[in-house]
Amino acid sequence: MRRPGGWWRRKTTPAKVETYTRWSFHFFGVIEVTAIGLTTFEHVGTRLASALSLLVAVHAAVCMVTASRALDWTRGRRAQPVRLLWTLAAVTAVLAVGAVALAGRGPAGEGVDAAAGSVFGGVLCFGAGTVALGVRNRRRIVAIVGGFAAGAGIVGFPLGMPGPVALATAGFVLAGAGFLAFTSVFSVWLLNAVYELDEARETRARLAVAEERLRFARDLHDVMGRNLAVIALKSELAVQLVRRGRPEAVEQMIEVQRIAQESQREVRDVVRGYREADLEVELAGAQGVLTAAGIACEVTGDTSGLSAEVQSALAWVVREATTNVLRHGDAEKCAVVVRMSEGRVVLTVENDGAVDASGPGPAAGAAGPGGSGLAGLRERLSAVGGTLQAGTAGKGVFRLVADVPLSAGTVPGASGTVPGAAGTVPGAAS
Repeated sequence: MRRPGGWWRRKTTPAKVETYTRWSFHFFGVIEVTAIGLTTFEHVGTRLASALSLLVAVHAAVCMVTASRALDWTRGRRAQPVRLLWTLAAVTAVLAVGAVALAGRGPAGEGVDAAAGSVFGGVLCFGAGTVALGVRNRRRIVAIVGGFAAGAGIVGFPLGMPGPVALATAGFVLAGAGFLAFTSVFSVWLLNAVYELDEARETRARLAVAEERLRFARDLHDVMGRNLAVIALKSELAVQLVRRGRPEAVEQMIEVQRIAQESQREVRDVVRGYREADLEVELAGAQGVLTAAGIACEVTGDTSGLSAEVQSALAWVVREATTNVLRHGDAEKCAVVVRMSEGRVVLTVENDGAVDASGPGPAAGAAGPGGSGLAGLRERLSAVGGTLQAGTAGKGVFRLVADVPLSAGTVPGASGTVPGAAGTVPGAAS
């Protein structure tokens, strides 16, 4: 059974910002109904106030739908809602003119004037602010706000509104509509910036992985390039000697065989170095990859005195943990600690990107029985008598702990530490 609020924790940071932005604009509709529609009951009778509140509620609903469609448009999920924007502008204009007509031609009384004025200014402000959400060009946004404000002042003259009142109304609409339009534009800009930062972060992670692949490719090219060139030359020489009936061709083919066997050995060494990397090298590489992905990573601890088997097993733990941090959750910080006590070495990898256990991410996939990556790590650690524990360790924190016994005859050194000042790999983020 999913815990309450799990749908929110399973969202990425950009999705959370988008949800907050979308519901903020919906809340503007609630504010419009509450602050404008319901306040009419204080000024006029129940029947007229109910009619005005219903009209304001309709306008607020159109604003909500328009804001939602406009946000989808800004994210590239649908075409620009041009018809809906014109519909909102028309509904706003009709309600504003109707409110002025009610004040000038409707029942007499200060209450009617106050209610009509509130509806008139409110729908113009909220309408202009929402329409601005569906426009990208700044000049057009300024023109929309100015047009609504000018219309607010001009429409009052044919209906008998005094000049100072019309001018004050235009100023009020200009200020209110301008504020809401600025809020809309800034919200869209902030939402787009969050998405762009998230995409840049993913790009940095992919580039870091690509850089590691290029490093391996360069190593393999350096090993095989020269040997293959020598093999090609000696094979060609052997062919020429055979055609001439020279016995030296046998010696050349023996040399080709030797170089080929040497190449096989060197390739195995390169692959073994990639698969069974030294623990210190993996710690430094993990920090570099995570830092490139925008995750502050701190690596500390003593790695001296460990046997090759233990170093290989722990290096795989570091590599798999780094992959999980990059591919799952939404981590901002990661800490890797290597410590030795009572004949055992303990590697701890902790990050703050854990999500709800029912959703995707390290908390769900890393510790579960179906995780092939951790299953392979457990097999590697069990081969050296070690254990692996993975799971959440507090709110939003995921921790992976590998516990391996020191090989017989190994004694941890006192001076060998992970390269870097104060036992930290160079470049560690604080």
